[in-house]
Amino acid sequence: MKRYKILFVAALFCIAAGAVQARGANAVRPGIEVLESRGFEGLVGKRVGLVTNPSGVDRNLRSTIDILFNAPGVELVALYAPEHGVRGDIYAGGHIEDGNDPATGLPVYSIYGQSRKPTPEMLEGIDVMVYDIQDIGSRSYTFISTLGLVMRACAEQDIEVMVLDRPNPLGGNKVEGCLVEPGFFSFVSEFRIPYCYGLTVGELALLINEEGLNLGERGNEPHETCRLSVIPMEGWTRDMLYADTGLPWILPSPNIPDMRSAIAYPASGITGEFNGYLNTGIGYTLPFETFAAEWIDADALKARLDSYGLPGVAFRTIHYKPFSGSLAGKLLHGVQYFFTDYDAASLTLVQFYVMQAVNELYPEHNPFNESNRRMDMFNKVCGTDYIGINFGKNLKVADIIDYWNKDVDAFKALSKKYYLYR
Repeated sequence: MKRYKILFVAALFCIAAGAVQARGANAVRPGIEVLESRGFEGLVGKRVGLVTNPSGVDRNLRSTIDILFNAPGVELVALYAPEHGVRGDIYAGGHIEDGNDPATGLPVYSIYGQSRKPTPEMLEGIDVMVYDIQDIGSRSYTFISTLGLVMRACAEQDIEVMVLDRPNPLGGNKVEGCLVEPGFFSFVSEFRIPYCYGLTVGELALLINEEGLNLGERGNEPHETCRLSVIPMEGWTRDMLYADTGLPWILPSPNIPDMRSAIAYPASGITGEFNGYLNTGIGYTLPFETFAAEWIDADALKARLDSYGLPGVAFRTIHYKPFSGSLAGKLLHGVQYFFTDYDAASLTLVQFYVMQAVNELYPEHNPFNESNRRMDMFNKVCGTDYIGINFGKNLKVADIIDYWNKDVDAFKALSKKYYLYR
């Protein structure tokens, strides 16, 4: 009886936290640990550049910067700062300046400022460029865009790229959303891939390198591949969520403080492009986990969403005051959502069903009428204007669901060639 009580309490904890129930903790070794166990093979005797941020750590929270800086035979000569900086001290969207890392004295080159692609001058003298950042598995998250631009720059200068692999917190089986279409490539849609792509960052690097998907708008040109190696994890399998890995979660950016946030991001992040429409928990303790506004009747919204019978998703009413942002101190009403059956749930469609329900209850708050100034970014994040045009007419998921899912099966088939894990 005691065992069942423990399991019941653990399950309640997971549900209360908005998390998906873990399938058993496993000891996964990320790429940096595997590289160290191999004696830094591939880096010894070479001048090394490193693209990383605070999420680049081993299980004992040692920074990849420090590990490589002190690695015998490895000459770490430069750091490259993506969004938020190598030490995570720049807030969302803030431009980063060149400088020096106080801890190591190494030069830090900004690749989230005037240039988002390393210049030849930044790469001068580098033999190998190492990339080690925790991904979250969604196309609009900019660190994979940084990876692609680094790969392009290194291909042009014939510099090797080494990716230290890390888990996809969505697991290796979630593929959702249509491919990016011509006219809609951007820093939030850098590759012709679905919104959720079901690959680790190492697998993604292999795919975009070999399939010519790392060309952005120049998709019809012959592609130039970089000399790419991936240091795989040990112990990771495709059915694992991050909670299953046994690894500590280090927030890769301020609004992804928890592994729950990474799972919630694709379910609400697109809605967030309509500033001032629905608060998604940003500025509160539940980033990307809620949908709320001052004018919403929480009970009515929950009832309408429950009536849809969405597979694997449940809603509860919530009332809260954000601590920061334009709605700071204002009482908001809405819903928090939970994945009760993660495998059955469609992550990305949650936000579209919420917009449908809100429109049915409050048609005067149509975001496509109120926020047209944000349509350009909405379309870029979706990777197409089809969603904005056709969903925007009546706010019915039925009008877009087939289009949103049209590329999933073909991409899954393509991806399997690059699987490093089963």
